[in-house]
Amino acid sequence: MSTPFPFTAVVGQDDLRLALLLNAVSPAVGGVLVRGEKGTAKSTAVRALSALMPEVDVVSGCRFSCDPDSPDPGCPDGPHEPGAFASRPARMVELPVGASEDRLVGALDIERALAEGVKAFEPGLLADAHRGILYVDEVNLLHDHLVDLLLDAAAMGASYVEREGVSVRHASKFLLVGTMNPEEGELRPQLLDRFGLTVEVAASREPDQRVEVVRRRLAYDDDPAGFATRWADEEAAVRARIVAARELLPSVRLGDGALRQIAATCAAFEVDGMRADIVMARTATALAAWAGRTEVLAEDVRQAALLALPHRRRRNPFDAPGLDEDKLDETLEEFAGQDGDGGGDDDPDPGPGGGPGGQPEPDDAPQGDGDSAARPEAGEGDEPQPSGGGGEQSPARAAEPFRTKVLSVPGLGEGAAGRRSRARTEHGRTTGARRPQGALTKLHLAATVQAAAPHQRARGRSGPGLVVRRDDLRQATREGREGNLVLFVVDASGSMAARQRMSAVKGAVLSLLLDAYQRRDKVGLVTFRGSAADVALPPTSSVDAAAVRLESLPTGGRTPLAAGLLRAHEVLRVERLRDPARRPLVVVVTDGRATGGPEPVALAGRAARLFAAEGTASVVVDCESGPVRLGLAGQLAGELGGTAVTLDELRADSIAGLVRDVQGSRRAA
Repeated sequence: MSTPFPFTAVVGQDDLRLALLLNAVSPAVGGVLVRGEKGTAKSTAVRALSALMPEVDVVSGCRFSCDPDSPDPGCPDGPHEPGAFASRPARMVELPVGASEDRLVGALDIERALAEGVKAFEPGLLADAHRGILYVDEVNLLHDHLVDLLLDAAAMGASYVEREGVSVRHASKFLLVGTMNPEEGELRPQLLDRFGLTVEVAASREPDQRVEVVRRRLAYDDDPAGFATRWADEEAAVRARIVAARELLPSVRLGDGALRQIAATCAAFEVDGMRADIVMARTATALAAWAGRTEVLAEDVRQAALLALPHRRRRNPFDAPGLDEDKLDETLEEFAGQDGDGGGDDDPDPGPGGGPGGQPEPDDAPQGDGDSAARPEAGEGDEPQPSGGGGEQSPARAAEPFRTKVLSVPGLGEGAAGRRSRARTEHGRTTGARRPQGALTKLHLAATVQAAAPHQRARGRSGPGLVVRRDDLRQATREGREGNLVLFVVDASGSMAARQRMSAVKGAVLSLLLDAYQRRDKVGLVTFRGSAADVALPPTSSVDAAAVRLESLPTGGRTPLAAGLLRAHEVLRVERLRDPARRPLVVVVTDGRATGGPEPVALAGRAARLFAAEGTASVVVDCESGPVRLGLAGQLAGELGGTAVTLDELRADSIAGLVRDVQGSRRAA
């Protein structure tokens, strides 16, 4: 077994270490989500925590880690005899992003269940993690059906496995720890709320600290065991402090004054539900115990708010997590000392009790230029302007996003699980049966019985049980929904900037981005203006990154429509090689004009017909305005083999059938 990097040897990252230690002191805090860029010791710190966790007593021979003092009465390995127990280190179980459902919850031997009536159950990762740590690296990339299982287990403290009337239940209470890079997409709100605390991490910009990081990492790689030995005393001291804080925790007093500060803070920041209040209370109590105190102070409440509230204030994926610390201080000061409790310093120390702490700085996400506005032009603005860098204008501020209906790709796909287009999936309604390819995951009972029934006499059946062989088993085929690649091709030329149209255009694209987030799509952004087209954002799961790029998008210059379409076609070609099962939907946002270069209209038409020839689903959002309309966007939609819709129609119910209309028009042709 490899030697883990010592927890106390991690350089900096005070907030991350504090959040992990508080969960070690009080697992009831509810885990921690670590957000940050790659290469910031997120996984290193989490894996190192397991070495500091106190040992746990378990019933000897129990595969489900039952507590000998209060064994689970429904344990599949029970009932347990009193007295037989053993001590072992707390486990840290890693859940791979690509794990199967059976690997997470466990597997039933369906063949033995049908033939012998025996519940032969192989425990999964949820059983292994009971009374320990369940760690999910890149948790934001976890498939939806695994997220649903995690939510159920976290809410009920138990895992249920049910297959064709055979049911197994076992306890599963664990400390949930996840790490993620926000550039790769955000978490579902339900799972996000299940994490008690959240921490933003970033690499230090101080040269001395970066030098120390490299020095320690090289020393560890050269001699892991020797490096760990040099840090053994520090590790033992922290481990002893955790044990002492756990023993002190039941004696910590959370007074009415501190409770009022907690409630007032959650109300002031308008967090949803009551979980934030409970998590803050538990975190403040753990902070006091970690500092060796028996009373919660205002500084504990403040630190608890900075750890427990930022991720609960997000209203949509475009909101950067974080708290207004001035507002937090005002709220705490207003309710300080009420009922004689919860008082503390107005200017608290960075960390409790001299231990690892510090205030997170969650407001480091890039922000769009919220003060800029589109400048109306007298004409269409295709000609270069003498100022502003060749006709470039300030980025227009996006209009308020609105709710859209579903744009779906025609046909039946086989892409990654999502919520947009029809697809063959592991989860959904049953549509048929087939022979299993590999391990059986979803049994089709009727088809299995039908396959086995004709052979019962030849197999010598003599009792009531059905003689089932491996060849009789049938896998259920199911139909659900998949996520798609929604590629936005946005016209940023001077004609789009006229009469402040770009503000409405950005609002429409933001609305579709929000819909893509909710339906678990990948998104990409291609823009064209001047004399060329740019890939503003390669295909990614991070819709908030797309929103930031869109917000800062400048406008001006000519309209190289053909270049934009050809660049989008190239993006799709490369993405098919990387992810061939994910089907694309191209959304072209333009007024249909094409200027610049020889025969710009003819070139744009030829580029559009490339998409039609490949059967790529497409929608053209017509941004033309004014009393006289040329209908160029409609002509472009015809070349693409798609449908055109105006900005006003984008809000209407008719948008739900846009791509289905495309499918119908193809059939008619």
